Amino acid sequence: MKYKLISLLFAMLFIFSACSSFNKSVPVSNTVPGSGTTGSGTGGSGTGTDANPDNDSGTGSDTGTPAGNDSSGGASQDTDVSSLESTEKSWYYLPKTDGTPSGEPKDIVNLINKYNGYYLGDTSSKVIYLTFDEGYENGYTSKILDVLKANGVKAAFFVTKSYIANNPALVRRMANEGHLVCNHSSTHPSMPLVALKGKEAFDKEFRDTEAAYTAATGKALAPFFRPPEGKYSEISLFYTKQLGYKTVFWSFAYSDWDTAKQPAEADAIALLRARTHNGGIFLLHAVSKTNADILDTVLKEWKDNGYEFGSLYDLPEK
Repeated sequence: MKYKLISLLFAMLFIFSACSSFNKSVPVSNTVPGSGTTGSGTGGSGTGTDANPDNDSGTGSDTGTPAGNDSSGGASQDTDVSSLESTEKSWYYLPKTDGTPSGEPKDIVNLINKYNGYYLGDTSSKVIYLTFDEGYENGYTSKILDVLKANGVKAAFFVTKSYIANNPALVRRMANEGHLVCNHSSTHPSMPLVALKGKEAFDKEFRDTEAAYTAATGKALAPFFRPPEGKYSEISLFYTKQLGYKTVFWSFAYSDWDTAKQPAEADAIALLRARTHNGGIFLLHAVSKTNADILDTVLKEWKDNGYEFGSLYDLPEK
């Protein structure tokens, strides 16, 4: 009996030792489900028609976090971008004059779709998404807002930090009249180049603009971002999505940003008419005298032709 008890004791000690060794050999995973990096994408840059029209840098409570911000997990997100493309690309598209949506190479479409990027909305309906870029004020935004109000049209205004700081009353009017006020960065840089400096520098371009807007209005910016000058990379798209934003490019733009070389009104109207299409995201610059003068005519013509005006919040989910 004595020897049986001793044998049993040794057996129990062996089992305990084995269990302890097993527990020490099993690593604890720190991976957050669903937070892995997305694979590297392809897609080239281009200098197609109307490339780089976003030249509007000029001179110039809630803490500003947009709705839906950091929806994929905040600080626990995987920010490893070593597998992503860092090459700077310039947004471009292939305009059409037959009433069909502007074209885009498939590899670019796949890339922006991967990171909640848009250049078209709902192409099955006669809907237009009207957007204005605001890098500095040239005296026409008030008139543009008057025309929008008279026609019952809501638009989206992409603003920089300096624009907010220099024009708080206009920005408040945009918000109070039901327009979306969206992020156009703080200093209007090339976002791919900022991304190379790291996520903290990249995020600051968003956060500073958010804070300025909240200080001016007490509200949060709408969670839509237009990259300055249409410059982007896979890394910048990735970081933008992590911040809870959708990247909004465009399917129509024209040379309206040069205040010294404004297009003739008749030419601008003809171009807009020829390139109107379902689901179009139209980029106009509010510094343009031509845009301010033709806007009422264009809006009425679009309405007469059965077009409605959509909100960026209504963009199809991806």
